Amino acid sequence: MTNEGGRFTQAVMVDAMHEIARQLGVTATADAQLLRLTNNAVFALPTAGLVIRIVRSVVLHARVAKVVRLAQWFAEIEAPTVRLLTSVGQPLRVGDLSATVWHYVPPSLSSPSVSDLGRSLRQFHSLGAPPFPLPQWDPVREARTRLADAESLSDEQRAVLLDWCGRLAPRLAALNRRAGGGLLHGDAHAGNLVRGPDGHVLLCDFDPTCLGPWQFDLVPTAVGEQRFGREGTHRALAEAYGYDVTADPDWPLLREARELKMITGVLSYLGSTPGVAEEFTIRLRSVVEGDEMARWRPYAEFGVAGRKPC
Repeated sequence: MTNEGGRFTQAVMVDAMHEIARQLGVTATADAQLLRLTNNAVFALPTAGLVIRIVRSVVLHARVAKVVRLAQWFAEIEAPTVRLLTSVGQPLRVGDLSATVWHYVPPSLSSPSVSDLGRSLRQFHSLGAPPFPLPQWDPVREARTRLADAESLSDEQRAVLLDWCGRLAPRLAALNRRAGGGLLHGDAHAGNLVRGPDGHVLLCDFDPTCLGPWQFDLVPTAVGEQRFGREGTHRALAEAYGYDVTADPDWPLLREARELKMITGVLSYLGSTPGVAEEFTIRLRSVVEGDEMARWRPYAEFGVAGRKPC
């Protein structure tokens, strides 16, 4: 992702959101909100009943066509997912930016829980692979891509991460071969669920969706409990899904793949967001030293993602 001081700043994203709204013939009124500002700038336009997702990286533009095709398939098979707006051709373009537009789901009084996540993932995995190609799960390739764009790493940090990627890549490739190519959401956490007014819970955010070991979708909650001290979350997920991923023979490898993503996913913020570089150093050191008990702080505490009016 380009550094926030570049051409993917919040101000640029807000301008692009207004232009997309204009193309759609709607007005981004005062209740428009910025929900996330990470790989995508995600805006809710409640009055218009829309959500606009704008990709903030040229590198990630290739994902957009995949997301659109997945969303169309999910609608065809009535999967428990959010729905893409079908009245316009997608993706939309604003200059060199790509965007998708979705139906807005009004928030309910009860936010989705980890147990909801377990049940939703069980349904999602049961869909099987779609009748079109999807990329293979490859967290090492993603990490290497982020490393290539990282400008605030020391030479030592870069060398450590590249060495880690080199050691992990063949082990994950072997796991992929054993997994048999099941449907994998790729970023499974309760924040990627929405509960509609009718009480039904829907999955969203299919940028990382791919084919790979379905067990990996259960790993973020388990690692989050261990690293962030979120007691009871893993047990709730395991009971709702019906599987304890920490008892899986590949758990140590799956955990390592997750922690690589948790460490490299923030590289573009190292030089622009106070506190992030220090937390990144703590995380990397704990992995290098093999300290599985070290507690981490969520990057959201440092303002990496926001929810702000536009």
